[in-house]
Amino acid sequence: MASGWTNRGKFAMLDYFCRGTDPLPVSVFKLALVKTTPDQDDNTFADVTEVAAGNGYTAGGETVNQNATDWDVLTEDDTNDRALCQIKDIVWTASGGDLPSDSAGATFAILTDDNGTQSARNIFFWWDLGGARVVSDTQTLTIQDAEIRINHV
Repeated sequence: MASGWTNRGKFAMLDYFCRGTDPLPVSVFKLALVKTTPDQDDNTFADVTEVAAGNGYTAGGETVNQNATDWDVLTEDDTNDRALCQIKDIVWTASGGDLPSDSAGATFAILTDDNGTQSARNIFFWWDLGGARVVSDTQTLTIQDAEIRINHV
């Protein structure tokens, strides 16, 4: 699964790490499904198109808290010169019809903050789902082991 940092995500990480931004720029994240291709220059939710809400998907995505339960893997990998973290598995169950409700498949997942104005939420990271994903009523769509890596280059 291809993935990548947005420039906004890189900036927020360095701002916190290097300058100790207080309060933390994010304490609650959202993992949302979108049907347009995000890239490193996308800054906010307004830059992408979310899948249709309904049938088991809530607009804005699922909450991912800043803790060891929701970020269930954190690894320093000296062999491959990287560090990584993974989000717990996020599961959506289609209920009452296809998910997404307009049957226009989810092609990417994005990690955002939890700004009350959804269109203003910062996009920090994205994952390619490998094609348009649609699940039928009672079936599940699972984002499993969504990983963020920092590599030495």
